[in-house]
Amino acid sequence: MAAYILVRVEISDPEQYKKYTQETPAVIAQYGGKFIVRGGPIQNMEGPEESGRIVILEFPSMEDAKKFYYSEEYQRVRLLREGAARVQLFAIDGF
Repeated sequence: MAAYILVRVEISDPEQYKKYTQETPAVIAQYGGKFIVRGGPIQNMEGPEESGRIVILEFPSMEDAKKFYYSEEYQRVRLLREGAARVQLFAIDGF
């Protein structure tokens, strides 16, 4: 069953964050993942206004999503966003 990583991002340093976004696609693909949503305009329909960047990744399974996140490759790339953004990131099984 597919699994998804959902990410909410508040960017504080766009130039530094751009370095992170340039490196992540290759690592995501290496673990079988793909982007479903990668930023873009948000139409708030209910609840508090969302002002951050939203990213949704799809992986073949929860195991693949975890392998990606905990991989040495991603942990190295992840350092590029330190100090550039606050992130909330979680994985969830698909239906």
